[in-house]
Amino acid sequence: MYLTKEVKADIFKKHGGSENNTGSTEGQVALFTHRINHLTTHLKRNHKDYNTERSLVKMVGKRRALLDYLKKKDIEKYRSLIKELGIRK
Repeated sequence: MYLTKEVKADIFKKHGGSENNTGSTEGQVALFTHRINHLTTHLKRNHKDYNTERSLVKMVGKRRALLDYLKKKDIEKYRSLIKELGIRK
């Protein structure tokens, strides 16, 4: 499995402040980015997997909504998170 407890805890520790702060917007965006990157590589190999493609589109939409919320709440955190994760917009 690509997303173990340790990987998840590491993501939240790095972006959310602590391992237990799983509700932070920054941590959730980082987790979605990790999952999106994994699904993207999967779809490059399995281009006819339409269920995964649909999941990927839904996940990108959720991440976009969280980023819009963060942009309204704190523009500096938004800019630093986008730069750190390498998200285009």
